[in-house]
Amino acid sequence: MQIETLKDVLHWTKEFHQQLSRCLSHCADKNTDERARMILAYLSEQEKSLTKVVNSFETSGDEHALNTWCYEYVNKQPIVQHVHCDAPFANLDATQIMEVIVDQHQQVIELYRYLASRADIPSTQEMLASLLSLEEHEMMRMVHSANRFRDM
Repeated sequence: MQIETLKDVLHWTKEFHQQLSRCLSHCADKNTDERARMILAYLSEQEKSLTKVVNSFETSGDEHALNTWCYEYVNKQPIVQHVHCDAPFANLDATQIMEVIVDQHQQVIELYRYLASRADIPSTQEMLASLLSLEEHEMMRMVHSANRFRDM
C-alpha cells in the first residue's frame, strides 16, 4: 500500500486492526491453552472495535487533516506490513500473545506520536492526538484485561 497522506495512514491502521482481528479469531480455536484461547477471543473483539473507531476517523474526519502529507515518515521508517496469519498465535501462550500484540501496537503508537510531533495544522494535531490517545488507552486496556485473565 502506498502511504502518502494521513488518510492513507488511517486506512492502513484500519486494515491492520481488521487483519489482526481475523488472525486472532482464526487462531483462538486452534490454541490448546484455555487461557490463551480466551485472550485471543477477547483481543479479536477489541481489534474489531478499533477497526470501527479508526474507520469513523477515516470517513468523517476533517478533510484538511486527512489530506495532510506524511510520506516523509514512511520514507525514513517504513511501516511494517502485516505478517500473513498461518496461525502464529495458535502455538503461543497468553504471555507470548500479549508480547506480540503490544509490540505491534507500539509500532502504530510510535507512528502516530511521530506524526503528531510533526503536524503544523491544528486540525491535524487534534486528530493525531486523538488517535494516539485511542491507541495508547486501548493497548493499556488490553494489557490490563489480559492480566485479569492470568489471575483467573
